[in-house]
Amino acid sequence: MGPLIPNEIIDINWNFLIALIVGIGFGFILESAGFSSSRKLAGVFYGYDFVVLRVFFTAAVTAAIGLYYFSYFEWIDLSMIYINPLYLKSNLIGGAIMGLGFIIGGFCPGTGVCAAMIGKIDAMVFLGGIFIGIFIFGETYEFLWQEIHMDTFMGTPLVFDSLGISSALFILGLTAAALIAFFITAKIVKKVKPVDY
Repeated sequence: MGPLIPNEIIDINWNFLIALIVGIGFGFILESAGFSSSRKLAGVFYGYDFVVLRVFFTAAVTAAIGLYYFSYFEWIDLSMIYINPLYLKSNLIGGAIMGLGFIIGGFCPGTGVCAAMIGKIDAMVFLGGIFIGIFIFGETYEFLWQEIHMDTFMGTPLVFDSLGISSALFILGLTAAALIAFFITAKIVKKVKPVDY
């Protein structure tokens, strides 16, 4: 992630304060949207609440369209954006572990912090588990996990390049998938008894 405001405009150290303010605002929005409830997040997996799915789809589509037009008008250089390298095996294993943690705990790391800050005990236990897991991973990385982590390096592929289509066509498909998901999940929610949080 780059500086929030270019260093030529303000001193780089001010970015930490700006990041703190943005983070507090983000936490407030998460709490206001009800994302500090483990039931709301787990609802995606159990099929009674799809707000999280809609938010993620909305964020992905908004970012994709925004980046596409920013690049088109030359307001942003897409080659300057950092893309996490793909280590296929470790990404699949890590994704499965995080998915299980999401289902079992009812939080992702961000919503877990949000819930812990308003005093939810289950979120505090969840975060404790995260820190214990990070510590164990860090202490055993070199002799236990490094080979798995570094295996199947695939560079920094983009989805549309991997599919052999243009970025515009991919964004159109992503938008269509989001709209279809919104429609289907709305139908499901109408048939499922609402859950009180």
